[in-house]
Amino acid sequence: MHVLYVIQSKKDFTFYIGITLNMQNRLDAHNRGKVFSTKRKIPWELIYCEIYKSKTDAADREQKLKNHGAAWYRIKERIKNSILKPN
Repeated sequence: MHVLYVIQSKKDFTFYIGITLNMQNRLDAHNRGKVFSTKRKIPWELIYCEIYKSKTDAADREQKLKNHGAAWYRIKERIKNSILKPN
């Protein structure tokens, strides 16, 4: 199964959206600094995921969240109590 995921940096509270076949391994890679685009904002926490049978469906959803503000806004509204906030 293909997992679309949203992680959030505990360092500066920014988000990263991606897809993977193995969520635990991917989150570990983010937190070990193995992912170039996220290594400067370690540590990361998984805050949302969706599971798809089709890689194409997962990739289409990823692009919608990254490129269409309304789709990303609806996700953030749905998970508002899971999003990390500064103290």
